[in-house]
Formats: sequence, C-alpha cells, structure tokens
Amino acid sequence: MLKSREDLRNLRNVYQNSAKTEKKKILVCAGTGCVAGGSLDIYQRFIDIMQEKGINCSVELKKEPHDDSIGVKRSGCHGFCEMGPLVRIEPNGYLYTKVKIDDCEEIIEKTIIGDEIIERLAYKKDGKVYKVQEEIPFYEKQTRIVLEHCGHIDATSIEEYLSIGGYSAFEKALFDMSQDDIIKEVEESNLRGRGGGGYPAGRKWAQVKRQNTDIKYVVCNGDEGDPGAFMDRSIMEGDPHRMLEGMMIAGIAAGACEGYIYVRAEYPMAVNRLKNAIEQAEAYGLLGDNILGTDFSFKFHINRGAGAFVCGEGSALTASIEGRRGMPRVKPPRTVEKGLFEKPTVLNNVETYANVPEIIIKGSDWYKGIGPENSPGTKAFALTGNIQNTGLIEVPMGTTLREIIFDIGGGMKDGAEFKAVQIGGPSGGCLVTSDLDLPLDFDSLKKVGAMIGSGGLVVMDNNTCMVEVARFFMNFTQNESCGKCVPCREGTKRMLEILERIVAGQGKDGDIELLLELADTISSTALCGLGKTAASPVVSTIKSFREEYEAHIYDKKCPAGNCKKLVTYAIDPDICKGCSKCSRICPVGAISGQIKEPFVIDSAKCIKCGACKEACNFKAIREV
Repeated sequence: MLKSREDLRNLRNVYQNSAKTEKKKILVCAGTGCVAGGSLDIYQRFIDIMQEKGINCSVELKKEPHDDSIGVKRSGCHGFCEMGPLVRIEPNGYLYTKVKIDDCEEIIEKTIIGDEIIERLAYKKDGKVYKVQEEIPFYEKQTRIVLEHCGHIDATSIEEYLSIGGYSAFEKALFDMSQDDIIKEVEESNLRGRGGGGYPAGRKWAQVKRQNTDIKYVVCNGDEGDPGAFMDRSIMEGDPHRMLEGMMIAGIAAGACEGYIYVRAEYPMAVNRLKNAIEQAEAYGLLGDNILGTDFSFKFHINRGAGAFVCGEGSALTASIEGRRGMPRVKPPRTVEKGLFEKPTVLNNVETYANVPEIIIKGSDWYKGIGPENSPGTKAFALTGNIQNTGLIEVPMGTTLREIIFDIGGGMKDGAEFKAVQIGGPSGGCLVTSDLDLPLDFDSLKKVGAMIGSGGLVVMDNNTCMVEVARFFMNFTQNESCGKCVPCREGTKRMLEILERIVAGQGKDGDIELLLELADTISSTALCGLGKTAASPVVSTIKSFREEYEAHIYDKKCPAGNCKKLVTYAIDPDICKGCSKCSRICPVGAISGQIKEPFVIDSAKCIKCGACKEACNFKAIREV
C-alpha cells in the first residue's frame, strides 16, 4: 500500500528498472479482433514452448530483476486489424502478421534465439518487406498519443503501466497543481471532447468546479454505439489505467470523489480489464480514501449499458446509471449543473480522458503544436468498409481524407473506385470525392454538414448504393429512438418508410422533397442530439447523389445494382449453353428451357436471389 508520493516514485523506479532487464519481449495482441482470431492460444503457446525449451520466460513484471528473461505479454490492440493476429517483437520493432499457433516455435527459434526476421510473417506491399512496424505505410503517417501504449505494454498489468511512467500525471496534479492550475492547463490546450460534439473539456471542468455543492461526479461515456466504431473499446481494453488516470485528474480539478464508467455490456473484455485495473489501483492505494497521504479520495463504479444508442446522450446516460429508463431530458439545466443524481457532473468520453495525462505532463503548448489551432491534438478513427487496410488508427487533427484512405488505408479493394465515406456514424454525414482533401477537424467538417462523431469511418466504393446506405442508417436510428419526443419517434419512422419504398421500386414523385422536409422538421424540433442529427445521412446522400434517388424513383433502377427488388435477371441466349444448371438451382422454378437450348427467366416468378447468376459457369446471366 502506497502511503506517500515518495512511495509511488520508488515503486515506479523499481518497475522501470525491472522492465529493462527483460532481454526481449513478445507482445501478442489481445484486443477483441485478434482474440477472436485465436491470439490467446498463440500467447499460451509461446509460454509453453519456452518452458519446454528451458528459456527463462517472464509473464508478469516483478520487482526483482528478470535476469535477461524473455517477456511474453498480452498487449492491447495494435490497430492493424486486417492483418491479425499480430505479434510484435521488441526491442527489434518487428511486427508479424496473420500469425498462427504453428508459427510460434519458428518465431522463438529464429527471432528470439537467432535474432533474425521471418520474412514470410512480415508485412509486404509491392514486393517490399517491412521489418519494422513503424515503417509500415499503415503506421508511418499515424501519430499515436492516446493509443501510444496499446500494443506496447501488457494491458492487464498496473506494474507495466508504472514502468512506463504511469500515474505520473496524477501525481503531478495531486501534489504540484491546484484545481485552477489543472483546469487552466486543459483549457489552454483546447482539448475538445472526442465524443462527437467537440465541446472544450477544460471549460466543462471549470463549470463543474464552480458549482457550490459538496458532492460532484466524474462520468466516462464508454457507450460506443456507432456502427463500425471501436476506438473507445480498444483504449479500455489496451490501456485502461490511462483512462482511469485522466478521470482521477478530472476528479481533483472539479472537486469530485467518485467516478462512474458507463460501458456497453457488449464489451465484456473492456469491462473485465477495467475491473482488473481498478482492483490493481485500489490494492496499491492509488484509489480509495486519503490517496498517497493526502485529503483526496476517489473511487470508481462500472455501469454496464444494455446497448441503447440513445444512452450515448448525456442526460439519457446519467438516467440509465441511476436505474431509470435511458431517455434524454429537456435542457437546461445542463449536466454540469444537474447531472448524475442531480449533482454537478463532468461527463466526457474515453478518448477525451485518455488525452489528459499527456497534457498534464507535457503541457498545453506541446498539445497545441499538434493539428490545427481550433482543433488541436489527435483523433482515433475506426477505419472500416471497402478498403484495403481496416483497423484502428490515430492521426493529427486536420489530416485529410485522402491521406487516411489512400496512404494509411491503402486505397480501395479489388481496384474499385472511391465513392464516399460515412463519417460520424448515424449522426454524421457522407463525404465524397470532392471532399478528399478536406481536413478532418471539428470546424472544417461542420462547414460541409458533417461531424467527426465518435470517429467511425465507413469507406464505400462505386458498387455501393447510397440510397440503401441512407436506409440502413435511418433504420438503425429509428430502432434506437427512445420514443420520448414525437419528431424523432414518428418522423424517423416516416422517413424510413419512404426510403424502404424507394429501394423496393415503389418510390414516387415528391418523395425526395418530402424526405428533405421531414429532415428539416426533425432536426429543428427533436429533443436530443440523436433526433437532431438522425436525418444527416439522408440529407447528405441526397445532396451528393440525388441522381441515384431519381434513378430508383423514376427509372426503377439501382445504378449500383444492390437493391435486389430493382434488379432484373436475364439470360443471354448467345452465351447460354442450355446446361440447365440455373434451372435446377432456382428455388422458385422461375427458369425454364430445353437442354442444349437457351433457357429463359420468368420475371414474374423470379425472387431475385441471384443464385442462378452465381451458379452459371458461362456467365450467361446478367442484371438488366
């Protein structure tokens, strides 16, 4: 149990020195994606092989020197999810991709013992072998601050966190800074909330500090609900102590002694690692009463959400923590005045808190030196969709879409053309080719009617139907509407019905105008942020791809060929060999003909499943 600042510093020095005695480290990615690919079995196999060979293996960082042992660690997400399971070898900096259990012995023999790289496991592009992780194009243009330790330390160990200087920022805030000093540093850094709105974090902390009450709270929004987004999950899984440290600093600044973490129940690994991190910090005396011999006390609570998207909204989130139905309320009062249990509350998301320790240690000037003046720092994005390299990235604010999609993401798959990217999830908008050189920051995106949101980037190619994209996001939003206010409850339902008619080939004249009218009404009158931004995907796709809507409505055609009810299959008589395979595979008997004669499809019977097209060996069946 740490009783003083000196105790903490001594312990940190012990583990820093202990870590240096590990001759090499094998860092096995234990993020959700790689775990699903079997990385924990790979981790255990490394341990088993080294024990069989009599190699000194250190799984846990201990106080005493490790005598040139080989460390085997379960790290957080390395980010390059497309190439998982991933294994990093330090101090070489090698990154092995798509590792299998059968590769473990070779890695130990050749890389750990023999100190040579295994080229077949290294990343390759255009004939070049990339030995060092940071030289891989996917990583080269990234600036990892929040994700700095993900993939580089054991995600389950407070000792590892201490060995890299963990809780130094908390120590500085607790002993060397006043509440006003902390708030001033965060305010001057211009750290803006990474949950979507971009509200200045320091200003929010100052507002809570000013409230004249004995009880205040710090709340972390880990309810990451955007389709395709997993930034917060990766931080909670890969570097949980960093987020906890940021919340504890917020507690000192605002005068709060309790922190609540609201995390999705669909994130069981994140929940377990947070619980583990809290228990470790409590065991060392970094959480609890009179921390490090001071008057400051702090403790954490974890609340698991049931997956309601609307609980990402502040007042709905606090209602859910209190045990009530997660529904937003009318504002004012704001959360900073009456939040959790009607008390002043600092509410930020995971990534926002994870930025705080570095700002406290390195200062606001350092932070402002990254990215544009009004949106400094970095932003983590989940890069998904029809793109070569999917995964978790972190780039300076102001990085362009072109750099992210083509330099980091490697461009489109299978030689397809870029068409659009949905940014900000259901609350965001659609950016197109003309936006590729747009800097991604809060203000630039606001000017074009989009938003960063939590950081999901879903990339789409020219085979994507934008009307169906709008329908998908509207369906998601309509399902997630809490139903409290009429504009969102009924308006999104009407918009969804129109979109469903359009993709089913039943669109009619005036539908586009009605969609825009409904969108304007909902965004102007809805109660919370979910409703106010619900129509954004529809409005942005109409703005950029109105001709696709018109083709669906007037020509009864889907230009991308994705809307099955607008697809008509026909057999080319000049190509058909009359083999009857299509007829035999058709589930509804819509194809008829005689052997060695061209077959025909009865459009009235055809259910447009596409089974015949997939089965035809001669490519005689086409969409018309």
